[in-house]
Amino acid sequence: MRLLVISVGKVRESYLNAGIKDFLTRLRPYVSVEYIEGLEQKTQPRSSPAQITSALEKEGQRILSCIREGDYVVALDSRGESMTSEVLAHRIGELMNQGKSRVVFVVGGSHGLAPDILKRAQAVLSFSLLTFPHQLAVLMLLEQIYRSFKIIRGEPYHK
Repeated sequence: MRLLVISVGKVRESYLNAGIKDFLTRLRPYVSVEYIEGLEQKTQPRSSPAQITSALEKEGQRILSCIREGDYVVALDSRGESMTSEVLAHRIGELMNQGKSRVVFVVGGSHGLAPDILKRAQAVLSFSLLTFPHQLAVLMLLEQIYRSFKIIRGEPYHK
């Protein structure tokens, strides 16, 4: 199985980039992982709802161009399903057992994800009712995926 993690926005903070790189490196013995960022459509601070909708549609097209027909897509969205680390590990294990060749995780920007992405997703995941910056959400996602592989393999890390 291969993983693709898509972050609409670009991570600019060095400490978050260091954490993201660390977990990408930690994941490589378990799974082939690719990370794409910077698909964001810029908007003005006082953008109208129509401008935001247009920007989301453009972002959605960019994201969809990275997704293949057979991919299993997981979108991160505040309206998604909350789950424990053990449940996430179980779900990833099921996808591996089903022979899914690639799982794509999508993290939206400050305006969320385009409706087309949420429709394309087979699963929608929420970390919390709290709102997090997308840069932090990417780091949290990678840590949880790493934790999942440790749980699946029965290796120490998760307590």
